[in-house]
Amino acid sequence: FVTKQTSPAADDDVVSTTIAAASDATTLAATAEDLATLIPHGGNNIPESQPLSQETQLDPVADAPLISDIEMLSSTLAAVVEKENPAVYKLYTEFRKLGMDRAANPDDVESFNLMTKLAIDMKPDDALGVMKTFSIALNLVNAAEVHHRMRLVRENDKEEMAEDSSSRVGPLPMIEDSIRGTMEILLEEDGVDPEALFQKLITQKCEIVLTAHPTEVNRKTILRKYRKISELLAYLERPDIHPFERAEALNEVRGIVAAIWGSDEIRRNKPTVQKEAAGGNAVIESVLWDAIPSYLRKLDAQCRVTLGRKLPVETAPIKFASWIGGDRDGNPNCTPEVTLEVVTHQRLRAAKLFLNELNVLYSELAISSRFSNELVDLAASVVESEDKIEKYRRVIGHLRKRLVRTVKECEAKLNDMDSSVDLASAEHSRSALSGWEDVEPIVKAEELLSPLRVIYDSLVETGFELVADGHVSDIIRRVAVFGLTLVPLDIREESTRHTLALDAITRHLGIGSYKEWDENARLNWLQSEMNSRRPLFLISDIETNSIGLDPDIRKTLMVYKVAGELEPESLGAYVISQANTASDVLAVMLLQKQFGMTKNNGKLMRVVPLFETLDDLTNSPEQLEALFGVNSYIGSINGKQEVMVGYSDSAKDAGRLAACWAQYIAQEAMSKVAHKHGIEITFFHGKGGTVGRGGNPALYRAILAHPPHTINGRFRVTEQGEMIRQNFGSSEIAQRSLDIYTAALLRESFVKQVEPKQEWRDEMQRVSEASCAAYRHTVRDDPRFVPYFRQATPELELGMLNIGSRPAKRNPKGGVESLRAIPWTFAWAQTRMHLSAWLGVGAGLSSGTEEDKRVLREMYDEWPWFREIISLISMLISKTDFSITKNYDELLVDPSLMSLGDEVRNKLVETRQSVIDVSGTEDIGGPHIQLMRASSTIRNPYVDSINVVQAELLRVLRSMPEDDSPDLTPELKKLKNTRIDALLLSIKGISHGMKNSG
Repeated sequence: FVTKQTSPAADDDVVSTTIAAASDATTLAATAEDLATLIPHGGNNIPESQPLSQETQLDPVADAPLISDIEMLSSTLAAVVEKENPAVYKLYTEFRKLGMDRAANPDDVESFNLMTKLAIDMKPDDALGVMKTFSIALNLVNAAEVHHRMRLVRENDKEEMAEDSSSRVGPLPMIEDSIRGTMEILLEEDGVDPEALFQKLITQKCEIVLTAHPTEVNRKTILRKYRKISELLAYLERPDIHPFERAEALNEVRGIVAAIWGSDEIRRNKPTVQKEAAGGNAVIESVLWDAIPSYLRKLDAQCRVTLGRKLPVETAPIKFASWIGGDRDGNPNCTPEVTLEVVTHQRLRAAKLFLNELNVLYSELAISSRFSNELVDLAASVVESEDKIEKYRRVIGHLRKRLVRTVKECEAKLNDMDSSVDLASAEHSRSALSGWEDVEPIVKAEELLSPLRVIYDSLVETGFELVADGHVSDIIRRVAVFGLTLVPLDIREESTRHTLALDAITRHLGIGSYKEWDENARLNWLQSEMNSRRPLFLISDIETNSIGLDPDIRKTLMVYKVAGELEPESLGAYVISQANTASDVLAVMLLQKQFGMTKNNGKLMRVVPLFETLDDLTNSPEQLEALFGVNSYIGSINGKQEVMVGYSDSAKDAGRLAACWAQYIAQEAMSKVAHKHGIEITFFHGKGGTVGRGGNPALYRAILAHPPHTINGRFRVTEQGEMIRQNFGSSEIAQRSLDIYTAALLRESFVKQVEPKQEWRDEMQRVSEASCAAYRHTVRDDPRFVPYFRQATPELELGMLNIGSRPAKRNPKGGVESLRAIPWTFAWAQTRMHLSAWLGVGAGLSSGTEEDKRVLREMYDEWPWFREIISLISMLISKTDFSITKNYDELLVDPSLMSLGDEVRNKLVETRQSVIDVSGTEDIGGPHIQLMRASSTIRNPYVDSINVVQAELLRVLRSMPEDDSPDLTPELKKLKNTRIDALLLSIKGISHGMKNSG
């Protein structure tokens, strides 16, 4: 098992050795063409758009340019390191050679033993340098892959265009998970009516919610450098590039690599919530602001080509929202004041961005004749303007003044808050716009959208359609997607916070303890108060705290005061984590009412229960039934309900298989309850993106595999941490991600979905129960598990990364149950055990009779949902490594706990065999395209070395005196700090190499 588990195919070994050797500055004789001849042949049926990490093997022709890029970048880094620190360079090349030897022959323990000896003998400064070099090297591989992914899409397009010279080619790629490929399949193969397809496309809704979950281990300044390298790789491929320009670009690459080497890649302080929000805004401003209109232009063109229909200019099939600045669950740093500051800053940024766009539009629309009557009337309504004849400019100039007023007001509010936000930009545009004091600010998106719509219609009506379809359309689309808030902010709070707040209020009123009431008593009281016109309290009493509330309870209530004073467009959903009763939802509805947030004034936030534990998911249909039985609630929600399904916490609670099945049947049952009451239900999927937290990198197929009748053209999902960078880190990648989401949602609306047979349901229930029992027996019942987890992984050290404003635990004194899902997954990914993804699976799949196994194989062959689950587990198992995990145990774990490590590895053997039995293939990766095979061919020689050094660093650090110990001399403290830095870089490096952390 160990041999098969850690060894790529023989041909892949050759590639691994060749690529890594070619990247060495001392062995640069091999050219990209030489390397390409050694890549295994045999074809590649993977969709052209997939990242390298999702391919089974390297392609002999298509991947040769990638090898060339990696060779160039690796040699550049090696040259920098050799010049700056020859000792580190020597150790780095020794480690890498041993890593290549291990990849070529995993059964030969000599290379692994030599790696461990090198790690033991290294000085702290050298360990820091080696970890830094490996971390940078893997980031450079990732940067090359980002460029290569889009290169393959373009090459595929060229081949398609060469084969099809008709006008039906279209701007989007002809692959299944693109809107173009999906349309062709639906029209040609499935016989879908073109009009039905078009109507579904323009009405579907996908919202991607950016969260600050701390898995992005890179600093923002470093990320920009790697993105620039990807851009330069694309520039160097231009056929018309002059030799001098090429030399300049290569020098720029060298300069960036040298700058990265000279940078401090470690965050020295935890980011504030405001800085996290600024990071999310940066993705929008630097990438999505241009990627969105660019993609929608292509979508419009594709609709014209394929359907003969023009996409309505305000159509926004994909929108964005954010939790960053509103996610209070377990984060004491996310205060009401911070939420207000984040929202105000986002409105400021939106106003400045639109002001810049209108400045450009003003210069473009110097048209002095031919206007629609509506445009003439609109221009006449502008009281003062120097633009008399150029009526478009007259209207645009007025909008610019209103945006300047908006900017000024936001800046004044931020100054009053003593915000640290940089307010210096856009001054140049204001000085030329006198008179802004006399106009009103733009508050609602419609205030900007309405006049832009008039401008657009006038241009089309008067023969300037090409002008209308240019910058005017782009701005309209930006308004439709981003509004005047950049992204609406969700608020999330844990249910017991509301319970405690209402308990304090009922005690103050002398009517008892809300916390002590049973569910029926709570529901009755909540309904009564929701229907009452009498307020429970005065808002001023909460502000001044004249009623003596606990500070935390007051803070909970002040969030509602802030929300009630914000523009409704600034906010999205109010998410209740750990929701388990109908009263949890009504409590938030009542608190909104008390602070003046009602349906009538448009300020009522939609309330979204988050069901995340196994029990909560199981009971969720019953809670919805109770909720929909409350008339006052039904009257407030306009026939729509959103429910969030928690993936990562449910998996941590019950194990992968039990959680997946609970999510499936809960969504089915909740959909039926909603349908019974005439409610349109939208599921909000808290997947986080990464596989370890319930995500699926094969996004298109994952959406198609959702339970039948649970999407219906409406899809909301979180994207967090490193996944934001992977999916939206550059304009081309972002547009590709938008295309996949759009295509998947469209295809799902028409696909013939597989309804599981009762036999399959029974089997899945049996497997789920057995899997959950086995998982909980290890994680909850075995007293050895928590100390083993803490010793065998860097879980305790993850907090030093400073990668998030939120504490790693909801309850700092609790055990695994209080640990957040992210560090839980992150820690196991570091040691290459990935236990959180597979524990309990083997027990579940192998626990039945021969008839059970036959049914499981049938389920795998015929049920896409089940096949996706097994394939994802296969992929995670394929990334485990026995020798690496055993080394952590031998160095770090108390002898009394070593037996548990052996037991866990035996369970991994069982899981691997059970997956093979179900899938019917010896290839543990299965047919799932996320195999990490081609990717690990390049990465494993690096990651193996980092793992070995990390384990040794942990051993030494844990043996050193604590920071407050008198035994920690200044000399020892300096050595300790250096080792800590090396450890943090090792954590980052493994994250880069594994392509996922939490």
